[in-house]
Amino acid sequence: MACSRREFLKIAGISGLGLCLPFATGLIEVATSSSTAANPALKARRWAMAVNISRCKAECADCITACHLEHNVPVFADAKDSIRWISSRPYPVVFPGVTQPRPAGEAKPLMLPVLCNHCDNPPCVRVCPTGATFKRADGITMMDYHRCIGCRFCMAACPYGSRSMNYRDPRPFISKLNPAYPPRTTGVVEKCNFCEERLARGMLPACVTACRQKALVFGDIKDADSEIRRALNAGFSLRRRPELGTDPQIHYIL
Repeated sequence: MACSRREFLKIAGISGLGLCLPFATGLIEVATSSSTAANPALKARRWAMAVNISRCKAECADCITACHLEHNVPVFADAKDSIRWISSRPYPVVFPGVTQPRPAGEAKPLMLPVLCNHCDNPPCVRVCPTGATFKRADGITMMDYHRCIGCRFCMAACPYGSRSMNYRDPRPFISKLNPAYPPRTTGVVEKCNFCEERLARGMLPACVTACRQKALVFGDIKDADSEIRRALNAGFSLRRRPELGTDPQIHYIL
């Protein structure tokens, strides 16, 4: 049966709309998610972290668990293969030769969280031959996994033992994959990145959010009105081996 020109155009228009609708819907979804889901990125002149020792509990591992789940850190049965972004260490190991901040009769075995110190003068950056380790303008010491050749010069240079080498493929040992952060491969070094990917989405580091004791304070140490500056001004604090000239930016409040 012959159809009029008007009917033909009507049929063609409906068909074209059916073909374009999924594409158009996709654009609407992308635009909506971009405009409503994204929070403004958190920015600072100099990011730093403070650990309130009095609030840390020896049996608590919330910060470690949250960090390792966020960044797809594998769990190996053999300790020599272990990957650590945050770990817990005894006070005498973290501060060798420094008296524990409690009377001898009341002293308890303190366990402190340790991580990359994001130094102002990071020796790891100086020794990296490929530029895989570099320092951002806001003070975060970063890793470019694509440039890392696994030479481990950065591990040798770091006086805090804050870096780990993937001697084995970590992906089969990740219990629950977080698709928002890329898993690493064999032969690269990794470490804490101050959750820079979360900062870009307007979120605080995973360890800070997960800490139920509110022992971790994160912020702009260059901002006199920031929470971390108020916390540091309220009491005495220590940094790990500052005599080395690295100027570490993890502060432990006594």
